Amino acid sequence: MQNAEYGIDRPFYNIIVFFVYGLLSTCLIFPNIAAAESPREQYHRIQKEMEKRREKLDAAKKREHSVLGELDQIGRSLDSIATELRKHQQHARETESQMKRVDGEISQVKGEMDKEKEWLKRRLRVMQRYGQSGDLLFLLTATDDLASLERRWRYLEDIAMSDRKVIEDYGENIKMLDSKERQLASLRAELKSSMDKIKPAEESLTETKHEKERLLASVRREKTTQERMLRELQEASKRLLEMMKRLEKKETFEAKGFSALRGSLAWPVSGRVVIPYGSQKDPKFGTPVFRNGIYIKTDKDTVSAVYAGKVVYADWFKGYGNLVIINHGEGYHTLYGNLSETFLKVGDIIKSREVIGKVGESGILNAPSLYFEVRYKGKPLDPMQWLRRK
Repeated sequence: MQNAEYGIDRPFYNIIVFFVYGLLSTCLIFPNIAAAESPREQYHRIQKEMEKRREKLDAAKKREHSVLGELDQIGRSLDSIATELRKHQQHARETESQMKRVDGEISQVKGEMDKEKEWLKRRLRVMQRYGQSGDLLFLLTATDDLASLERRWRYLEDIAMSDRKVIEDYGENIKMLDSKERQLASLRAELKSSMDKIKPAEESLTETKHEKERLLASVRREKTTQERMLRELQEASKRLLEMMKRLEKKETFEAKGFSALRGSLAWPVSGRVVIPYGSQKDPKFGTPVFRNGIYIKTDKDTVSAVYAGKVVYADWFKGYGNLVIINHGEGYHTLYGNLSETFLKVGDIIKSREVIGKVGESGILNAPSLYFEVRYKGKPLDPMQWLRRK
């Protein structure tokens, strides 16, 4: 669109007017500065002022942090630390088991050595009492029969070989005992190293949990923070729905039978539902929120698939933590969120009741719990209508 009088484009015309107005304002308010500054100097000054304003805007944006982002980051840290802690604890248990085995082997070797030592003591006492050469001479000269003499010679050879075998075994056992004791000392050092790693990991885990508790406390205390978190959860839910629609278009897995299991599905984990499906209001602020699934608080460690199917997603998803999505065919999916560990990968075909992961700590409850959804063609359904009644 052009200015009718001058034939100038309207947007360009507006810019010129705005610039002239700004220049006149500057001259009126700061006549000395306007008169003193050249156009180049004015340009640089304006650029500096704009840069300052940009910096202030960036700082303001940083202050308006994402609650879900912080919970997401803390959740990842918790999972990472907990996984590392489990590794150290498992290594410590394995080392202790090895130590018990080696300790048992040492006891066995010592028992054999005690028997050999007792045998050698008896042999030495006999030899000291009768004298080895006198005993040998008596046996050889006590008969004139050549066959008897030969038998006695073989008997003496057998005794000598037996004594030698006992002495050699005793020496080997001494070496074995020394090796086992060195192995035990090495395992003790290994166990100490594992225990030294466990303590800081436990402290780090505790501190990270406290950090999460402080953040959740602020969510419960401040209405604006809670509202921001709920908005972010709704956005995460929207992203999840879009992702599931994309997965459904690409997925070719076919199976039947899920639709007939309404009201008879096995629970993914034993426990009690602490946050139900559907619309709810916060008791303190009255903020409305819709839950697409349920939160099951539990003392159990592992999570099982409610029905056979194919894993179509097994990764971290912002707002849901470690998330596993299973396609059961006929347009039905089940979702398992807030897992501390997942044992599956995309494409795995699994059986009903197969273990899929471990329970983690919910960002909402700050306690061991599972987030569980049932969906049909992307639309969330009430899981309580599908799970078996307790």
